[in-house]
Amino acid sequence: MGRTVTTIGGIIGAGLLLSACIPNMEPPTRAAEPAAPPPAPQPVPVADRPTTRAIPPVTPPRAGAPRSNAARPPVRRSVPVATGQSIRRPTPPRAVMRQPVAEAVAQAPALRQPVSTLPAPRPSWELRPVTPDARAIPDTTYIVRPGDTLRAVADRTGSGSEAIARANGLSAPFVIRTGQRLTIPGGRYHLVRSGESGIAIARAYGIEWSRIVEANGLTEPFVLRAGQRIIIPDTAVASASGAPMTSAAERAAAFKLDVDDILTGGEPALASNQAPARPSATPRRVLPPTAVVAAPTRLSSGFAWPVDGRVVKRFGAGSSGERNDGIKIAVPIGTPIKATADGVVAYVGDGIAALGGLVIVKHGDGWTSVYGHASKLMVQRGQSVKRGQMLALSGQTGFADRPELHFELRRGRAPVDPLSRLPSR
Repeated sequence: MGRTVTTIGGIIGAGLLLSACIPNMEPPTRAAEPAAPPPAPQPVPVADRPTTRAIPPVTPPRAGAPRSNAARPPVRRSVPVATGQSIRRPTPPRAVMRQPVAEAVAQAPALRQPVSTLPAPRPSWELRPVTPDARAIPDTTYIVRPGDTLRAVADRTGSGSEAIARANGLSAPFVIRTGQRLTIPGGRYHLVRSGESGIAIARAYGIEWSRIVEANGLTEPFVLRAGQRIIIPDTAVASASGAPMTSAAERAAAFKLDVDDILTGGEPALASNQAPARPSATPRRVLPPTAVVAAPTRLSSGFAWPVDGRVVKRFGAGSSGERNDGIKIAVPIGTPIKATADGVVAYVGDGIAALGGLVIVKHGDGWTSVYGHASKLMVQRGQSVKRGQMLALSGQTGFADRPELHFELRRGRAPVDPLSRLPSR
């Protein structure tokens, strides 16, 4: 009995030993296989490498070193790929990147829209240049002689008659008496010649025309006359190097044209025997640039909307600090722009870069309307227009953000919020 138990125990032990040596035949649980690593980049001949950007050499892995299966960022290749390799290139990002560029190119003609005008001569300030030959005189006094007039005293002293009248408290008709002692204010005085405009004078001296207006106390209608002497304030602008400007080109470049300049300095000086021109009733009659346009004396009606559109920018200071002297009205390109009231056209052109195609109309009682960003100008300087008459077609010229109209109302030299004068709607 004891031998039998020993034999059975031996058999069981041998079986257990044998089972430990036989591998487990049950299929193990299937684990996720790691992603195949991307193929190693092929060496590129030196001649095929781009010259604009160097490509670092690829260092092969050491033998036996583990290879990382981490995701690698895609590399944009600018070199040819070896034959037989297949590389999947993601196309959507490239298409998305190119679409805005294509749209910008398609919109470029609208952003650079030219201004169409009727045949007309250039403005007087371009055709009639001014020689900056102002004469400097000191402060002095003058004893009035028999037969003297204020104009004669100005001619004798080199000063301006208006400046002498202001310095001595004289008013129209500027009567002076023999033996009267007059104060002669010193300064730089420019003698105005026939046909010279305020804008041309300001450009010749490289100074803002508004400073000359204020220094001489000029008022409506701001028309100079031949033989008049006006004070030229000291020029505060210097060239890029800091030296005083000496060339006419430097002085002209320092002058920047704006709406106020056109309103107060755009008309040529009247000769002694010259009268303002009568307005024309049609654009087919073109006034010469030497003619002075007579503005209406009275405003004959209220103001009407120049276009029917949505106001996208209001009058006054904007969010970024810039000031808008009018309102912006969004309208499709080619919308008729109509006169807000009866008046006479004072300016037609594109001389102010920011406003593009521009029309300025004087209405009387000191009122003026301004229409900017137009694409086609359909009136002439000196033409009389009626309320509601078409002046131009709207556009996206100048610095316009969209197809729109820039519209201003001014009383004298001061801009007025158009929404305070236009009818509500």
